[in-house]
Amino acid sequence: MNALEEGTELSLDFTKLGAAAAKVPGILPAVVQEKSTGEVLVLGYVNQESLQATFQSGYVTFWSTSRNELWVKGDTSGNRLRLIEARVNCEQNSILLLVNLEGQGACHTKQDGAYRKSCYYRKITDGRLTRISE
Repeated sequence: MNALEEGTELSLDFTKLGAAAAKVPGILPAVVQEKSTGEVLVLGYVNQESLQATFQSGYVTFWSTSRNELWVKGDTSGNRLRLIEARVNCEQNSILLLVNLEGQGACHTKQDGAYRKSCYYRKITDGRLTRISE
């Protein structure tokens, strides 16, 4: 079991955003939400190149901060995110991508052998993580 992804200990990474921005200047957080349900599926990062690729292909393309390359969500798993609409926040420093999920789920982790629909499958309760019913 991966304690970070499956455990109940709260261990938020407050360094990720600063490290990612220092390593890859010119990225924005991109929240992906399923249009039909309103469920938040995943948070990724986009730069100009990945956002343009998203608009051209019609599928969400992130900039992978760990691999330093374009990452078309679902190329490996088959769980693709079909872009329906893109929105920008008031300060133009984040993007909201409304999508149709094509596949089982958007998360790279699995439960009972199936991809989880959303990366947001736990909640904070009294300083610990508890699983949300899936």
